[in-house]
Amino acid sequence: MDTVVAFLMPFIPLVLAIVLVVLGLGALHYVLLARQSHLTSEEKLPRQVTLLVLTIVGLVVISMALPVNESTRNQVIALIGVLLSGVIAFSSTTMVGNLMAGLVLRVNKPFKVGDFIRVEDYSGRVAEMGLLDTEIQTETRELIAFSNTLMVNTPVRVTRASGAIVSVDLSLGYDIHHSEVEKHLLTAAANAELEDPFVQVISLGDFSVSYRVAGLLKEVKSMLSARSRLHKSVLDALHNTGIEIVSPTFINQRPQVDGVQMIPRQPGSSKEAAASQEDEETNPEAIIFDKAEEAEQHEKNREGLAEQIVAISKQLETAEGDEKEQLKTHKATLEKRLADLVEQHRDV
Repeated sequence: MDTVVAFLMPFIPLVLAIVLVVLGLGALHYVLLARQSHLTSEEKLPRQVTLLVLTIVGLVVISMALPVNESTRNQVIALIGVLLSGVIAFSSTTMVGNLMAGLVLRVNKPFKVGDFIRVEDYSGRVAEMGLLDTEIQTETRELIAFSNTLMVNTPVRVTRASGAIVSVDLSLGYDIHHSEVEKHLLTAAANAELEDPFVQVISLGDFSVSYRVAGLLKEVKSMLSARSRLHKSVLDALHNTGIEIVSPTFINQRPQVDGVQMIPRQPGSSKEAAASQEDEETNPEAIIFDKAEEAEQHEKNREGLAEQIVAISKQLETAEGDEKEQLKTHKATLEKRLADLVEQHRDV
């Protein structure tokens, strides 16, 4: 009996270390992740990194409790270090770089889900921000994934949520005074519902003058519609005043009667014109940027529910009696809605 006890005694610290490490990591996993099912992948990332670091520390603690001499123990610890270094060294450098770039994007936050951005020759709305890549939805409804290293190393143009400048460039002949052109272009920008419109003369060519009419669009989600609306308004404003939008070198091979202008005819009546314009008014953004719009709305709903849960938690600290029970019930309901919302987003 004494021999068995003497044999087992050196293993007691090892068993205790294993039990404590396993129980500790299990409890931390339950508190940090298992109970927080409503957290997004971005919010879970620091918790997962913390658990990974603590797991490595736990392995070191277990190795220090091994019933071996000090030199062997040091060799085991060194082996763990070599294995970790090997994993990092043999892992894809691109994957590690994208992971680090993803962390940089989450810390700096140059853009968020739903923002309009332009990367190289591609533009669209951010539909998803992952740990390894960022996905945008283009104006042709395509989904393009960019590596996070590209997003960090390449200049990214982000449309400000407070508003964006919508503009149209066109060229007119020298026979039309610039003040007359400016007046009609400003009217076109106002009809297109743009704020603070302005007109610029951007170049003087050999045969024509190039103008740019622009204005501030507050509702950036309707940028495509606003750009199309501005084009239509420019056409109407200039054609209604008898200004042709054709190059001065324009040559029409069809015989024309003297004095005929190349201006399309308006609909027969004002009612027909209004009906035609109403039929043409569409909302292409709802179709083109459907995933980006859904992702942005999900993010707003999630943040709203999370803020309500935090506010109720603060109220619970001072509430008593029936009021406290009602707050607990309401908090549980909100947490369930938040968890369902996150789960639905994952399924999509």
